[in-house]
Amino acid sequence: MFLASFPAGPWQTNCYLVAPERGRDVVVIDPGVGAFDVIRQSLDADGAGVAGVLLTHGHIDHVASAADVADHWGVPAWIHAADRELLTEAGPILSSSLKLALELGVDLREPKDLRLLAGGEDLSLGGLDFHVHAAPGHRPGCVMLSLPYGGIDEDEPSQLLFTGDVLFAGSIGRTDLPGGNAAVMGRTLRDVVSVLPDDWAVLSGHGPETSIGAERASNPYLQDRYLRTL
Repeated sequence: MFLASFPAGPWQTNCYLVAPERGRDVVVIDPGVGAFDVIRQSLDADGAGVAGVLLTHGHIDHVASAADVADHWGVPAWIHAADRELLTEAGPILSSSLKLALELGVDLREPKDLRLLAGGEDLSLGGLDFHVHAAPGHRPGCVMLSLPYGGIDEDEPSQLLFTGDVLFAGSIGRTDLPGGNAAVMGRTLRDVVSVLPDDWAVLSGHGPETSIGAERASNPYLQDRYLRTL
């Protein structure tokens, strides 16, 4: 499997490129501010294209280049229905989101081929099979994306889990922004995240790679004493 990532824009949001092997068309996950040029240069060097764009939620630092990438390669982009509004001028946080987009030179718009997620789907894209986990709390439209990886060797993860801003190494996504809900995030952590296998690799929207096992052992928000209070 080919997996590459780079931090994009002022928030250093992790953008991921995934394909069955190098040189194949990639699935782009969370192309943020300024990500388009980096993606194009990387793929041109490999003679590859894009199979599709997956968005873990609608915050601008995760979607700023979504339309540029999807429309340039003529492929679909997927986002949860609850966060579609953040791609357009009709969103409830229009003033702050659009002002920020203009300051950063972002053309905030929907991709021409936009498809909506509900959570629970299986998506076959670019030769890869993703499962979509609904994971609201940071935003109503947050999803996590799991992808079978290996698990043959003892130290190899069986799945990759792209968590967006749900779960980080040592922390979780904030819930004090518009659409955030601490109680809903708590239920996501208890009912969705904490039940996942230890060997799943966690590839989050910001910061380093970790694993479910490492977070279960040390992340304060995945400890029983915290989860029991929810």
